[in-house]
Amino acid sequence: MFTEALNYPRESDDVLKTVLIGGLLLFFSFLLVPLFVVVGYVLRVLRSVMDGDEELPVFDEWGELAIDGLKASIIGFVYSLVPTLIAIVAVFGGILSLGLGNGSAGSGLVASLIALVATLAIVVVSLAIAYVLPAALVAYARTDSMSAAFSLGEIRRMAFSRTYATGWAVAFGISFLGGIVVGALNAIVIGVVLAPFVTFYANVAGTHAIATAVREMPVVEESPDAPAGQPMA
Repeated sequence: MFTEALNYPRESDDVLKTVLIGGLLLFFSFLLVPLFVVVGYVLRVLRSVMDGDEELPVFDEWGELAIDGLKASIIGFVYSLVPTLIAIVAVFGGILSLGLGNGSAGSGLVASLIALVATLAIVVVSLAIAYVLPAALVAYARTDSMSAAFSLGEIRRMAFSRTYATGWAVAFGISFLGGIVVGALNAIVIGVVLAPFVTFYANVAGTHAIATAVREMPVVEESPDAPAGQPMA
């Protein structure tokens, strides 16, 4: 799966054009709209591969891509609120313990423990969200409904699937490899220019791994307790 995902973009006749457009959009991602277009394109790749089409999609219908990407970004933002809330609670807890203890050594120890526990919780929750978020985006991509991205039943079926876990691990590996390449490029001046193109390529390849895994997941037969057409572990 790793090799197929990594080779997926470059096997297209339009790979240079697509990567050039995607990289340029990421280069100007600070303007937000280009970022939404890239996210929308990644969703297009996700849908295409899940439908069994191994041909790299093209950049067109830009408005549709931007709107799709905006919705996906909102989904990602909502999921990111969980570790953010943990951090906020930890900060207020630390301030409160210091205030009640009038700055004593005991209150300082409590504040340090709160910070340590909160840090560990943020790390664990962030990793969990990084694992679950692609499944949420798959649910959205299938239905075009943002509410589906927060359906516990739908997310659980994918998250606890070994097939999905394998696809996610492959995508993570590609992302990690891309990060190494970007880090190496950043050591040279031109790396700042090339990094967005590497990042775009890695995102598309990783999306192929996720989509392939979801496509290969067996489906739950129609029954009163299991909706038809839903993947299972």
